[in-house]
Amino acid sequence: MQLSFSAQTILLLVASNVFMTIAWYGHLKSLSTSPWYIAVFVSWGIALFEYMLLVPANRIGYGLAGLNVAQLKIMQEVITLLVFVPFAVLYLGQPMKLDYLWAALCLAGAVYFVFRP
Repeated sequence: MQLSFSAQTILLLVASNVFMTIAWYGHLKSLSTSPWYIAVFVSWGIALFEYMLLVPANRIGYGLAGLNVAQLKIMQEVITLLVFVPFAVLYLGQPMKLDYLWAALCLAGAVYFVFRP
């Protein structure tokens, strides 16, 4: 079964976001006692995989799925929140906040405006 181009875009964006979140924030816990430059190089190494997924996602989304750049960006932001919140709560031990819900509602509004006909 072949996935639609939109589904391929979304799956690649989710995967790239997992790498991005780990690269940007994982070092706060896993490398907290290491010098900052070690965290930078480890994060760059992880971010390479993010870009290896993000670039094809954007190319598929824009070129084949027919999404415009605003739609791609808003999709990325929604996915970022969906990946970041569980990561922050479960991995970094941050408290769940009602502010995450308000942020999600704002993004839902953004989705509405960029995807409406």
